[in-house]
Amino acid sequence: MYRQNPNRALSSGWSFLSGTESQEYLNEPRNVAVYEVNTIANYDPDIIPLLDAAAGSAFARDPVSGKFIRTEAPPVE
Repeated sequence: MYRQNPNRALSSGWSFLSGTESQEYLNEPRNVAVYEVNTIANYDPDIIPLLDAAAGSAFARDPVSGKFIRTEAPPVE
């Protein structure tokens, strides 16, 4: 999960990815959807404490502990 500056009204700036998507996959509009952050939080409440993080923040699940850890944000295209 990473946060950019919101690019439209009502946007939180958050993007949630599995981490296995290729850029080619993400470039295909039918592979991307917009959801309210609350919907994503209902699926994974572990994101809730991180939602106030500033733009430029990024987090990934640690494969050992399963907890979110701070990581480097992907480059913005």
